[in-house]
Amino acid sequence: MAEEQAGAGQQAQARENLIPGVKHVIAISSGKGGVGKSTVAANLACALALTGAKVGLMDADLYGPNIPMMMGSTTGPEQQDGKIVPVENYGVKLISMAFLVPEEAPLVWRGPMVHQYLQAFFRDVIWGELDYLLIDLPPGTGDVQLSLSQMVPLAGAITVTTPQEVALYDVRKGMAMFQKVNVPLLGIIENMSFFVCGHCGERTDIFSHGGGERAASKLGIPFPRSIPIDRAVGEGGDSGHPIVIVNPASPQAAAFRSIAEKIVQELGGTEKGGASIDSLLKKIKQPFSNQ
Repeated sequence: MAEEQAGAGQQAQARENLIPGVKHVIAISSGKGGVGKSTVAANLACALALTGAKVGLMDADLYGPNIPMMMGSTTGPEQQDGKIVPVENYGVKLISMAFLVPEEAPLVWRGPMVHQYLQAFFRDVIWGELDYLLIDLPPGTGDVQLSLSQMVPLAGAITVTTPQEVALYDVRKGMAMFQKVNVPLLGIIENMSFFVCGHCGERTDIFSHGGGERAASKLGIPFPRSIPIDRAVGEGGDSGHPIVIVNPASPQAAAFRSIAEKIVQELGGTEKGGASIDSLLKKIKQPFSNQ
């Protein structure tokens, strides 16, 4: 019995030591693909950076990594003393397999390889001191999710969905998985929730209505916010200019900032004052398309 307790203690200590300078690790998940999970992860990371927090974003979608494109990062990381220095843009530190393999190369991973590369993203990357490290997970419940829960202590998981029932069906499975491995559920974000006409202001619920809120209520977890659908959000992802940065006055940006504030309230943030949007815009490598 004593040996089992000692082994458990050593395992917990090993998990802590992988990223000793990171206060809170947050998993960004989705039950299925196509719900805008990576878009949410990129904008939420930027929104947290705007609170003055030190933020990192790990692209753990090893099968289809696209965070570098969404964050406007075209130059790969450098090495220092045999370790990887994460790329930084918009005040967010980034690492992704997309930096390390050719753009068109198919990524085919077996379970042990997934564990190995995910561990390297923690152990061999110089994250430094961070308030939040967001992990953009692949869709579903698989090797990456299981390995992540075993490697580092997670402060919580956020699941991204769209309002229709077919997406919510898979959300419930994903949330149940996190509950089984004792990961706190920070809430459900309903992306592409509704459309507001730019001319008349009429709201249209394109993909049904209220599904995310109902699912959150049924699971007894928070429902941080609905994100309205807008063409500019998708364009921002394609061009590497997150909507939180390029159009901070938009309803979408306001929703992401509201979610970021709730995370800070829930987990605790930083004592430093909020960073100005202007200071982050100076780090952009190319001008916005609307300037």
